[in-house]
Amino acid sequence: MPDKLSEYQKLIEIYAIPWGIKIVAAIAIYVIGRIIARFVVKAVKKVMARANIEETLREFLGSIVQAILTIIVIIAALEQLGVDTNSVLAIFAAAGLAIGLAFKDSLSNFAAGIMVILFKPFKLGDYIEAAGVSGTVEQIRIFNTVMRTGDNREITVPNAQIYSGIITNYSARNTRRIDLVIGIGYDDNIGIAKKLIEDIISKDDRLLSDPEPTIMVLALGESSVDIAVRPWVKSGDYWNARASLLQTIKETFDAEGISIPYPQHDIHMVQSTA
Repeated sequence: MPDKLSEYQKLIEIYAIPWGIKIVAAIAIYVIGRIIARFVVKAVKKVMARANIEETLREFLGSIVQAILTIIVIIAALEQLGVDTNSVLAIFAAAGLAIGLAFKDSLSNFAAGIMVILFKPFKLGDYIEAAGVSGTVEQIRIFNTVMRTGDNREITVPNAQIYSGIITNYSARNTRRIDLVIGIGYDDNIGIAKKLIEDIISKDDRLLSDPEPTIMVLALGESSVDIAVRPWVKSGDYWNARASLLQTIKETFDAEGISIPYPQHDIHMVQSTA
C-alpha cells in the first residue's frame, strides 16, 4: 500500500501538478486577455469617435479588432498548454483564404462600403444617381446602400456597384441651375419674349437673383428660335420651381400671342405635265 501511495504521489508531482498549473495559467491568460481586449476595443472606438468616423464603421472595425485580439489571447493560452500554435495559425490562414475566395463579392462590397463611409460621396437624405438607379439615400450599410425612389420603391444596391461607377449627387450643392430651352416662332419678337421671361423669373421667390439668371438666344432651329432660360434655385426647390416656370411661360406666351411652335415641314408639290 505505501508503494502505491508513493506511486500516486509521483504521478501527481509529475503530471497533475504541472498540468494543473498550466491549465490555471491558461485560464488566467484567457480571462485577463479578454478583459484587456475589451478595454482596447473601447479605446479604439473612442479614438474613432473623436476622428468623426461613422458609427456603423466604428462598430464594425471594433468587432474586427475584438476578434483579432481574441484570437491572440486564445493562441497565448494554447501556448501555455504546450499546443503547437504554428499548426493552429496554419489552420486559421487556410480557413481565411477559403472564406476569402468564397465571399470575394461580399468582401468587395465591404471594401466599397468602407470607402463610401470614409470619403462620403453622399450622405443620408441625399438624392443620388448611381449604379443605374436614382433615389434618396435612406441607409448606408457596410455591404449595401438602401435608396427610396420617387414613387416610394425601396432599392438595395451593392456598394461595389455604386463605388465602381459614376455617382451623381443632386443634393451635394445648396443650389442648382434649371436648364430650359423655350422655342418661339420666327415671326415673334425675340425682345418681347425675353422680357416676358425676365418678368416671370423676377416674380417667383424660389428663383434666385444671385447667381443671375441667363436668358439668351441659343440656336436658330429648323422650326423655332430657341431661347435658353437658366435661372438658379435652392436644390430642394428644383423640381417644383422648374414645373411652375414651364407652366407660367406657356400660359404667359399664350396670353401675349407668342407662339411656341412644334416641329413642322413645308412640302412643295410640283405638278408636271406630260
